[in-house]
Amino acid sequence: MIKTVIFDMDGVIVDTEPVHRYAYYKQFSELNIIVTEEMYTSFTGFSTRNTFQTLKGLFPAIEHEVEDLIQRKRNIFNDAFDTKEDLYLLEGVEDLIKDLYANGIQLILASSASKVTIERVFTRFNLHQYFTDIVSGEDFPQSKPNPAIFVHAASLSKAPKENCIIIEDSTNGVKAAKGAGVFCVGYNSHHSKLQDLSDADLIINHFHELNAQKISQLKG
Repeated sequence: MIKTVIFDMDGVIVDTEPVHRYAYYKQFSELNIIVTEEMYTSFTGFSTRNTFQTLKGLFPAIEHEVEDLIQRKRNIFNDAFDTKEDLYLLEGVEDLIKDLYANGIQLILASSASKVTIERVFTRFNLHQYFTDIVSGEDFPQSKPNPAIFVHAASLSKAPKENCIIIEDSTNGVKAAKGAGVFCVGYNSHHSKLQDLSDADLIINHFHELNAQKISQLKG
């Protein structure tokens, strides 16, 4: 029986991807580099640090230190986040979170996002009350598909990892979940374009397909 649900954040709980995309491409323009759609998509699930470490390897002309690049991106993102009014939780996810919480299922967040971004989202949508633990990708040297973030998140569960599931929406996220040896639900939303969720144990197209009763009966 499933006792713990580990959520990714971007693309699963809230769609901050348009804000991230705006911030990244504004910065790419400042750096005078051309990042193709295919290259940008390959960064899905990466932390900001890993993204810029990769970009510095691909574009030797980038002379800035990784920490400076991270700070500039966050400044652009934060300015955009604070002025963006059309930022909502993804359809159905709030009802699912409340249903799981009401039925005693532990909720843990494991996101590649920075602690600052997670805090902004959780404060804006009043989500702290539902989650026992929050894990940020900035605390790990390697991003998804490296499973470290999910291995750690599962270790925080009140139950063995066999009684946990992970909800993810990206190729790298699904790979990380499976690498951690945890049952993975792939969320195939319209934000998941170009993402391969085929390795997930279960694929859903809408959160209405899940509830506490159905999740508790999944085999981890």
